[in-house]
Amino acid sequence: MTKQRYNLIGILAAVLLTALDQWTKYLAVLHLKGQSPIVLWDGVFELYYLENRGAAFGILQGQKAVFLICTAVVLVLIAFYYNRLPGGRRYTLMRVVAVLLAAGALGNLIDRMRYSYVVDFLYFKLIDFPVFNVADCYVTVGAVLLAVLILFVYKEEELGFLSLRKRDERQKDR
Repeated sequence: MTKQRYNLIGILAAVLLTALDQWTKYLAVLHLKGQSPIVLWDGVFELYYLENRGAAFGILQGQKAVFLICTAVVLVLIAFYYNRLPGGRRYTLMRVVAVLLAAGALGNLIDRMRYSYVVDFLYFKLIDFPVFNVADCYVTVGAVLLAVLILFVYKEEELGFLSLRKRDERQKDR
């Protein structure tokens, strides 16, 4: 498969996942805003509308410009490294990581630009975990998968695409 085809598939997948995230948030606004939480599993899981003006766990409340700049930088880095990924099936999971991280970042970026907050609506009451959304799930799964891949799947020499140095320079160091 050509690099252009990998890029097209990645872009389409990120757009579809972002659309799914936005659709779930639209439904949350439509059905949950101003309403009592919807209990799906008593004492365990609820649909609970929350307007999050901060980051994870509510930190950095009201820092919209910081989030917009950081998200833009992250998206550029994801695109840069996605484009550097070697071809072949060996790196399919790394492509999935990039797509998940990009879709999560885009989903929450759209909310911040549109509303100046992120719509959260998933609440694990059992452990009193902070309210989150589908985009947050993408980022969490992507980050965990990235850690697993780097720590347990890929050998150091297979991660050379992450280095900003040219291939010839990396090979000289060995």
